[in-house]
Amino acid sequence: MESLTESRIHCPYCGESITVLIEPEDVEQEYIEDCQVCCRPITFKLSASSSGELKVSARSENELG
Repeated sequence: MESLTESRIHCPYCGESITVLIEPEDVEQEYIEDCQVCCRPITFKLSASSSGELKVSARSENELG
């Protein structure tokens, strides 16, 4: 079991920088988590680069993915 990894993102609604915990097992999956500041739902998508580095993209519920 791999450990959780911290990642900083900017909320697509309020623009605040927040820290989220991601699980490496969730690569290529999308999930929704509320912003810790404004409580709006952020859609996260996890991906991995060819070198294995995890990347997190965050978008509002109205943006096309």
